[in-house]
Amino acid sequence: MKYRVGVIGFGGEGYWQARHVEVSDFMELAGISDLSEERRRLAAEKKIKCYDSDEALIADKDIDLVILATPNDSHKPLAVAAMAAGKHVICEKPVTMSSSDLSEMIAASEKYGRLFTVYQNRRWDGDFLTAKKILDENMLSEVYRIESRVHGSRGIPGDWRQLPEYGGGMILDWGVHLLDQILMMKGKTKLRYVSASVFHITNQLVDDGFTAMLTFEDGMEALVEVGTSNFISLPRWYIVGQDGTALIRDWTSGAEIVSAAGIDENDVVPVHTASGITKTMAPRREENIHKTEIPVVESSIYDFYRNVAAALDGTEEIAVKLPEVMRVMKLMEAVKRSADTHETVRFE
Repeated sequence: MKYRVGVIGFGGEGYWQARHVEVSDFMELAGISDLSEERRRLAAEKKIKCYDSDEALIADKDIDLVILATPNDSHKPLAVAAMAAGKHVICEKPVTMSSSDLSEMIAASEKYGRLFTVYQNRRWDGDFLTAKKILDENMLSEVYRIESRVHGSRGIPGDWRQLPEYGGGMILDWGVHLLDQILMMKGKTKLRYVSASVFHITNQLVDDGFTAMLTFEDGMEALVEVGTSNFISLPRWYIVGQDGTALIRDWTSGAEIVSAAGIDENDVVPVHTASGITKTMAPRREENIHKTEIPVVESSIYDFYRNVAAALDGTEEIAVKLPEVMRVMKLMEAVKRSADTHETVRFE
């Protein structure tokens, strides 16, 4: 069957969600609601039904599933109201502003017996899936450091994301993606320590960037960084292993891997570096390394919607699970706590 979907919030993310639903083979767009007259007019121009209010959309008995694409502070009340009205809910990330709020949303899902999940769409990004493939297939032998970054130079978007009362800031906006990706890569490996700092370069009310160092129980470290005042961007991924190094430059490129060829270099020739010489930092000779190109892993965000429909049909397990969502929410809180106290935080 096709599930009828209502989208609350028809801004950038809501418009994106509505477009995905419209072309889906397993969902059908019933309509939208939005506080903005301009956004309602846009929907009307595109022949999309506009409800008079969020409450009217939630009350429509013909709607099976509600997608929330509103500012972060409104997610909890809307999700609880929708589930109380018998609707399943997909919530934009971050799911809400605190782990205590999330606990209430999960309790509502259990009380009303409704599916509740979060649009962690960047689990389907090709760059992430390529990095995960390198780990899963042990291409570098034991990996002891992962660096994951997104850099931009435009500051925080000029909307509610600049304000703390709406859940603004880059930890909640982009950290929710990068931290979720790292936890997905490490699976059940426990995260022991979190050490973080935040930036306030263009905004003093909320963080406009952050750096977090995560230390897992197996000794692997992950550096996660978001910056909005970087006019030269560092690579999206940099992964260092016992037998090689992998580099993923951006969202769409594959990986470059340089690994040892298993030949010891006992006759290293010193190289000149500025005002000195060094053997330690001399590059390896070409015959003693392997260079490999890994194409970007192809994927489709429509698999997220297909999975939700299949979970409602009872034929698949939901991909984005609530315990995973809670773990990410608590990790974002740990990042903030570490930055506020200037101390390393014990996590798990």
